[in-house]
Amino acid sequence: MLAIEISAFGGPEVLVPVERPRPVPAAGEVLIKVAAAGVNRPDVMQRRGGYPPPAGASDIPGLEVAGTIADVGPAGATAGGHQIGDEVCALVSGGGYAEFCTAPAVQCLPVPRGLDMVGAGAIPETSFTVWNNVFDRGRLKPGEWILIHGGSSGIGTIAIQLAHVLGSRVLATAGSAEKCAACERLGAERAINYRETDFVAAGREATGGRGVDVVLDMVGGGYVRRNIDVLAVEGRLVQIALQAGSTTQLDMAPLLVKRLTITASTLRARSIQEKGAVAVAVRANVWPLLESGAVKPVIHATFPLRAAADAHRLLESSQHIGKIVLVTS
Repeated sequence: MLAIEISAFGGPEVLVPVERPRPVPAAGEVLIKVAAAGVNRPDVMQRRGGYPPPAGASDIPGLEVAGTIADVGPAGATAGGHQIGDEVCALVSGGGYAEFCTAPAVQCLPVPRGLDMVGAGAIPETSFTVWNNVFDRGRLKPGEWILIHGGSSGIGTIAIQLAHVLGSRVLATAGSAEKCAACERLGAERAINYRETDFVAAGREATGGRGVDVVLDMVGGGYVRRNIDVLAVEGRLVQIALQAGSTTQLDMAPLLVKRLTITASTLRARSIQEKGAVAVAVRANVWPLLESGAVKPVIHATFPLRAAADAHRLLESSQHIGKIVLVTS
């Protein structure tokens, strides 16, 4: 099969098309003939050498795929009732940038009605991440305010829509007027251009001085202190990435005074059972919204699988709004 290999750690040019043996599904797994694979920031981190795959995972990058089940593991019928020929999308720990990819059956979901393979390939990583972090860990409720950093990213575009549709009030940050306008079209009451406006002041202004209930942050570093400043009493900071670094100086007093919660997580290293439980919650809560059209994946561009390096160049340019997807045909 055709696959994309990381030939050495470095820039996009290290992503090289190669021929690899087709993987064989183990017990409890399915083999997916990949039609589309989402491109995500963790893929860039892995390419640079900063995010190695977990033990036992494929060294091929790619954390989400959509396609058709081509084979099942030796146990035959798989968990969830998946059968050969079913169209599915899946969260995987690696291996997505290839024509075939294995996935734990419990991490596979049917392609939502009304979505094509490109749309389906863009939703597992975002929907699993947003549901688990914003609604499970962050406990966002209808009527509460959420500030979503990186509102025009793949994560941000789904987070804005889900929070808005489920009755919360949304603020978002983005780095240009065009991106801010896109966030507002998706449901943000106000999008803040962080290059021009202090998001702490803007957040307090929008909430009448109260502050927001939840912050979804993928920046880290110096943003942590500012996120704490913009949170309301009993607020929750949800950290899902550390693009600006993993260390910062922090005054703990506001956490005590405002009774704040800081929670953080990644999905990749969690157990199959844990990710399977997230899949159940996502299917129950997110899939009906995708199938009704209330929430839609935002696709910025598609690239042939062989052009994965070009897809990474676009992602790193931050000129995109929504998702970038690789297609195999």
